[in-house]
Amino acid sequence: MIRNALQTQEAELAPPEAVVSDEHIAPAPRISIQAFCDSVETAAAVQSAGDDRRLAKAHLKLQMGGVTAAVEAYRTSPTPNVILLETETRGNDILAGLDQLADVCDAGTRVVVVGPVNDVVLYRELVRRGVSDYLIAPVSTLDVVRSICGLYTSTKIDAKPLGRVLAVVGAKGGVGASTVAHNVAWAIAGDLGMDAVVTDLDLAFGTAGLDYNQDPPQGIADAVFSPDRIDTNFIDRLLSKCTDHLSLLAAPATLDRVYDFGAESFEAIFDSLRSSIPCVVLDVPHQWTGWTRRTLISADDILIVASPDLANLRNTKNLVDMLRAARPNDNRPFYCLNQVGVPKRPEIKVADFAKALDGEPIAIIPFEPQLFGTAANNGQMIAEISASHKTAESFRQIAQILTGRAEAKRQSKSLLTPLLAKLRKRST
Repeated sequence: MIRNALQTQEAELAPPEAVVSDEHIAPAPRISIQAFCDSVETAAAVQSAGDDRRLAKAHLKLQMGGVTAAVEAYRTSPTPNVILLETETRGNDILAGLDQLADVCDAGTRVVVVGPVNDVVLYRELVRRGVSDYLIAPVSTLDVVRSICGLYTSTKIDAKPLGRVLAVVGAKGGVGASTVAHNVAWAIAGDLGMDAVVTDLDLAFGTAGLDYNQDPPQGIADAVFSPDRIDTNFIDRLLSKCTDHLSLLAAPATLDRVYDFGAESFEAIFDSLRSSIPCVVLDVPHQWTGWTRRTLISADDILIVASPDLANLRNTKNLVDMLRAARPNDNRPFYCLNQVGVPKRPEIKVADFAKALDGEPIAIIPFEPQLFGTAANNGQMIAEISASHKTAESFRQIAQILTGRAEAKRQSKSLLTPLLAKLRKRST
């Protein structure tokens, strides 16, 4: 989304509650960015933007001096993919400086201007002269990230649409994170009508093929072990169709080789999926390696699945704290509690779990061995067995929250209150 003069004026007239906080900003590709700032405040925002995970592939260079420094720098050197300029001048002085830059700017370079004037006429004149975006000072880190990433999304000419990547990971082994991931993906495709892909990243022991009753001859292993062949067409051939809107990139689930990967081994696969699929659900195995850490940090949203015991609480808190520190400009990770209410098992109360994490779970999924066991053995989703079951509704509401179709706080109140009462009654 572009923050231009017209949008700024509209935002100033809108009430505070009308501002959408859960926006999807797709990451930028591998580009070079050079910023020329006049103020230390803008320079700090640009420097912070360079550390954002959505600009992780971009190479950012920052220097002071504004338009004058930019003109001098490019008299003898080629221009990068994106130039960000801050100018504290107004009116015709801004245009005069840009005219000088145009004389030394290479074709294809995109220019983002940060200026002090909120003027629609000026904005239109800048666009007419080829400026890609105009930001009104003072700018925040997210303003810079949004503007630069917006140059490469579907709202721009010749840009490819970029989908949302959702990562689901268990706080501990055996908490049912894969089951949650597969049912949430089913809800995204079936109930929300979005095209989605489930990517099973547990190559040795993945269960997505079993859960969807699929046995594809190819899958994610064919892609990760053939990095030179990865493109949209190649990935499409590896997908197994589950429903009209849901596809599967399955794990081989064999032990004929070891699956050791570098930190960036899956990035090309994710980029290819993102470029053609609106929603990509990553079933991340419970392990801590360079590539799993990078996968979680680079996802648009994260769901941690936990059970109500001490080890899960510790691990969930560690994950939340690490991810919040690594993703300061993103939503904090969501979490849900699964397998709640196991008979005779001592459990940490939901309220105590939420207090320790400083946030409510977006869903509480009760222990239903008959329901989940039947679904697993039949290769079905919960919604296929009983579409009206409360657990199926929980998965639908998780899907709405992760895709930005519902507010987590409001959703948690309507969903959790009756469920907590039911669990208390069961325990007595």
